[in-house]
Amino acid sequence: MMRSIPRRMFLKQGGLALLSMGLPPAFMSRSLLAETAGGARRKTLVCVFQRGAVDGLSMVVPFGEGAYYDVRRSIAIPAPSAGLAGAALDLDGFFGLHPALEPVLPLWREGELAIVQACGSPHPTRSHFEAQDYMESAAPGDSARRDGWLNRALTETVCEECAGRTLADGAAHAADHATGQVALAGVADPLRGVAIGAELPLALRGDHPALPIADLERMLESGATSALTALYRDAGDLIAGAADESVSAVERLRRADPLQYRPRAGVEYPRVRFGRAMMQVAQLVKADVGLEVAFVDIDGWDTHRGQGGSRGRLAGLIGDMAGGLRAFHDDLGDRMEDVIVLTMSEFGRTVDENGTGGTDHGHGNCMMAFGGGVRGGRIVGRWPGLDRDALYEGRDLAITTDFRDVFGELAATHLGAARSDRIFPGYALDPSRRPGLLGA
Repeated sequence: MMRSIPRRMFLKQGGLALLSMGLPPAFMSRSLLAETAGGARRKTLVCVFQRGAVDGLSMVVPFGEGAYYDVRRSIAIPAPSAGLAGAALDLDGFFGLHPALEPVLPLWREGELAIVQACGSPHPTRSHFEAQDYMESAAPGDSARRDGWLNRALTETVCEECAGRTLADGAAHAADHATGQVALAGVADPLRGVAIGAELPLALRGDHPALPIADLERMLESGATSALTALYRDAGDLIAGAADESVSAVERLRRADPLQYRPRAGVEYPRVRFGRAMMQVAQLVKADVGLEVAFVDIDGWDTHRGQGGSRGRLAGLIGDMAGGLRAFHDDLGDRMEDVIVLTMSEFGRTVDENGTGGTDHGHGNCMMAFGGGVRGGRIVGRWPGLDRDALYEGRDLAITTDFRDVFGELAATHLGAARSDRIFPGYALDPSRRPGLLGA
C-alpha cells in the first residue's frame, strides 16, 4: 500500500542513492567509517508496520468485555478455557493474545513484551494512504509533510563529542569535525537507517541518509556497485556524490560478509517475506554495521471480508508475524538487550463485525513492544471500554494514547534523540503522557 516514488525523488532518496545533507562528500566519507564513541554497541529500534490496518481487537482480545462478544458473531476469539482449541491466551484475566501469537507468549511471561492499548492517531481519517503517511511523518493532518519521524530522530541523535550538538545543527556541528580531530561518531552514516524493501518508506525519508534494501543477497552480488555508479554517473555532482557514498556503504556491508550468515542453532525463520526481512535485520544488527533504525513492512491486514477468528486469513497473517518476531528475538540472543521491536498499524478496525465476516476501517488500535529495556508483562494505556457510549463515533475503539507519545518515548529514551520539537513538529511531548514502556 505504499505509493510509488516519482523518478526525481528516486534519484535523490530511492534505490541505493542516499539523501544529501547539504554537506561535502568528504565529511560524509569520514562518517561512513566512524564508530560509536568508545566502540560501544548502538541501540537499535526495529519498526514493524502492519499495513492495511490490523484488527487489534483480534490480535489482543478483550475477552473480559462482554460487548466484544455481543457484536462479533463469527470472528470473536473465544475466552481462555482449559482444553478449548482456538481460545485466547490469557495475559491478565481481561486481555488475551490471539492463539496465533503463541510464539511470543513466553516474551510476555518473561517480562519482555508490553502492549499499548487504545493507541493511534487523533486524526479522523479512514484513508489508508493518509493515515499511513500521518503515522510515518508523525504529523497527523499535515499532508504536505514529506519527511519521516525516524529520519528526524536520526538527525537529532546527540554527538557526545560535541557538547550535545546533533546532526540537525548543520553547519555548526560540521565545523566541530572540520579539522578531522574529532570523529563524527557515525551520526551521518547511511547504514544507521535501513528499510527492508524496494522503496524507502516515508518514515525514513528526510535529510539524513538512509538505505532501502530489497534483498541483501542480490544487492551485494557481483556488479551491483558498478551498475549503481554507471546509473548516476551523469546525474550531477550532488546525486553522483550520494551514489559514491551508497557504494561505500555497500562495500562495508560486503566486508561484513552477511551472505555467510546463519541464524543461531535451533532458530528457523518463517519461509515468508516477513520472515526473510526480519532475518536480514538480524544480519545487519549482528554484523555491527551501525544499524540504529530498521523499518519492515508486513502487508495484507485490510480484512473487510472473510477475516476469520481463531483460524482463517487473519490468523495466518498473525502467525507469520509471530513466527518472524520470535525467530528474530531468539536469533539475537543477548543482543536483544540493545534492540527494541515495535509493531504499529495506521488505524484499527470497527468493533462490530460486518455482513461479510470482516471488519471495516476503524480508529484505536494496539501496539506491541519487546526487547531491551521494555518493562514487559504489562498492558499500558487506559482502556476506554467497548460500551456503545464509549466508542469513537459510536463504532470504533477510542484512542487514549497518541502514537506520538509512544514514538517520543522510544526516540528519547532508547535512541537518545534530542529536541523532540524537531522530531514531532507542532506536538509538545509531555513526559507525563508517556506510556511508560521503558525505565524503572
